[in-house]
Amino acid sequence: MRDLVSTHDPLSPLTPEGVKRAPVRVVLHEPEIPQNTGSIARLCAATRTALHLVEPAGFELSSRKLKRAGLDYWPHVEMFTHPDFGALERLAASAGGRIVVTSKKAARPYHEFGFRPGDWIVFGKETKGLPDGLLDRYAASAVTIPIYTESVRSLNLANAASIVLYEALRQTGGLPARG
Repeated sequence: MRDLVSTHDPLSPLTPEGVKRAPVRVVLHEPEIPQNTGSIARLCAATRTALHLVEPAGFELSSRKLKRAGLDYWPHVEMFTHPDFGALERLAASAGGRIVVTSKKAARPYHEFGFRPGDWIVFGKETKGLPDGLLDRYAASAVTIPIYTESVRSLNLANAASIVLYEALRQTGGLPARG
């Protein structure tokens, strides 16, 4: 599965096939559940969005569960790994990108936030979310998905990534025209 990690330039506006990339990126910070990561990889393939994984992950990239969740879409996924969040921050800074963090602790709903081309949308691990230090450092660009009942603590990571990514693509012109 390590062979599924892209060696293409992560800052290029084009995929290795020469297709225009989505204007934003998805980042999973220390993901724990391979099925969620595989589902998000499929989402990224469908939207031409680069997927960045910040290690350590709670599974091996060779996991059968990860491969199964991504089905036969892996050749269409641009997935990059980073040894730690600092490495990702340096890459985002070199691209002039903005880090956008997602958390149930954030005050601003995702649909009231102004996404911009070049944003790096960061999702935390399934059981703990993002570390408080990251939430504090990026408080100005922290978003949440409203949950309207206290009986539900959180949404599935893959569902949350879908909701926020499609809104970011809508706002940044990353959705294809109809027709």
